[in-house]
Amino acid sequence: MLLIADLHGALALCLHDEGRGVGGLLHLRFMGGTGRPSDVTDNTLSSVLVVLDRFKRAVLGNASPRDEVQARILAHALPPTDAGEPSASLVDLIQADLADGKIACGSQTMRRTEGVRVCFQPFEGRVWICGPNDPRAAGRAHPSTG
Repeated sequence: MLLIADLHGALALCLHDEGRGVGGLLHLRFMGGTGRPSDVTDNTLSSVLVVLDRFKRAVLGNASPRDEVQARILAHALPPTDAGEPSASLVDLIQADLADGKIACGSQTMRRTEGVRVCFQPFEGRVWICGPNDPRAAGRAHPSTG
């Protein structure tokens, strides 16, 4: 199975449990109306934490040993400008939540005008960036756009 998320002002959280051979991809909006990473407000915080908690329970269950769980956040945002950006973003919020749960997480934010496509094989835990015409992503994907 291959999961795909087309990112344009969004992020993909890829979560994989090596011991059970399961995983999932959570696709979330990352930018505000300015095209830059949005600030984390109380409303954002509470709603994202609820979605994140449900996602982790759906993928990992309640009794998964955390040392076998890996996470990767891939985010897309427009290139930086002279305008100020928030001191904490959604990526920071998710990383802090995963760290609290003892889940190792790497992240990468791609700052460019064109969107990116994230491909994730949830059973193997493989994640990569691919182009829209990449044959590895054609025909067997479950796309998520945003």
